[in-house]
Amino acid sequence: MKNIRNYSIDTQCIHAGTKDDANGAVITPIYQTSTFKFQDASHGARLFKGEEKGYIYTRLGNPTIETLEDALAIIEGGAKALACASGMAAVHTLLAGTLQSGDHVVCSESVYGATQTILANVMTRFGIETTFVDTSDLAAVRNAVKPSTKMIYVETPANPTIVISDLEEIGKIAKEHNCIYALDNTFMSPVLQRPFDFGVDYSIHSMTKYLNGHADVVAGAIIVKDEGNYSPMRKMLNHFGGTINPFDAFLVHRGLKTLKLRVMAAQDNAQKIAEYLEHHPKVENVMYPGLKSHPQYELAQKQQLGSGSMISMELKGGFDAGVKLMNSIEIMQLAVSLGGVESLIQHPASMTHAGMSPEARLQAKITDGLVRISVGIEDVDELIVAMDKALAGV
Repeated sequence: MKNIRNYSIDTQCIHAGTKDDANGAVITPIYQTSTFKFQDASHGARLFKGEEKGYIYTRLGNPTIETLEDALAIIEGGAKALACASGMAAVHTLLAGTLQSGDHVVCSESVYGATQTILANVMTRFGIETTFVDTSDLAAVRNAVKPSTKMIYVETPANPTIVISDLEEIGKIAKEHNCIYALDNTFMSPVLQRPFDFGVDYSIHSMTKYLNGHADVVAGAIIVKDEGNYSPMRKMLNHFGGTINPFDAFLVHRGLKTLKLRVMAAQDNAQKIAEYLEHHPKVENVMYPGLKSHPQYELAQKQQLGSGSMISMELKGGFDAGVKLMNSIEIMQLAVSLGGVESLIQHPASMTHAGMSPEARLQAKITDGLVRISVGIEDVDELIVAMDKALAGV
């Protein structure tokens, strides 16, 4: 389809990236092969030298994977994309491909746990230091920047607190200090947040979540704003070997076709559930960008194209109340991850963030009674009834 970038995201989700097939297949086939044969020695030499486009070995490139990457770049509005074997493969490739010893990173303090770990415990071994700050506090971001700061890494809305950072203003800070600006856009997806409109250089996704949407693939992606940043990142990914396999790439590309439908349906459910929870006597507060009670409601209205389907709530009963809710909830499945068609619920203090000290959790605003819900596309009235029954026992 020519000039697919000129179409709406609804149409892009269906058609972006699809390649013409010799047999006329409407969907790009799964090229489930590890290697590709050459026409002759000269052909192989040209491919290795980069003098001719083609495929050599699936770690270096594959038609099915390339189809997904092209689709990701178009839907996100970037120049190029790289599909990775996991979200953390994408994060590691980005950090290793852009940073070196002596560099400093400013990162959101409420960020995906594995990202926090790799920055705080792994990259330090290579002389790369990180300052974790509340990136919703612009003064804190400015004060954290040093002469050695190379990257500002933001996750918004934050995981699991749903705190929102001002992408435009942080973009100005990054530009002023000539810093790389990276955003984890997993929670919003390209449907609800457009990173490159705010000066972001690299957009990261765990494609395990909304982009795939069916809880059957682990995958990640890096989308680059400028094509000049693509080649070094591609070389890094190829050398590290964190590339996605063709079958998973096929599944994610299939998931993209219903991305907007799923995101909007889940968002509609989340709005109704958040409104219900906001008035429940056993709930202290609800963090959802679609509620006017959210501290950054106006900012969410400004920079997001919707409120999403992630909800965090604080139970009045603290840690014990969180555990009891987990053990009695129906329909919503007690599991980590997010962004699938099914509703998931988890209690960070006893589950995903149990390894953090109480003091560290409190600093990141992950309180003992905090519960995170990834709302799916089930019948919303049935979800509310299930929540009501579970809360009655808390």
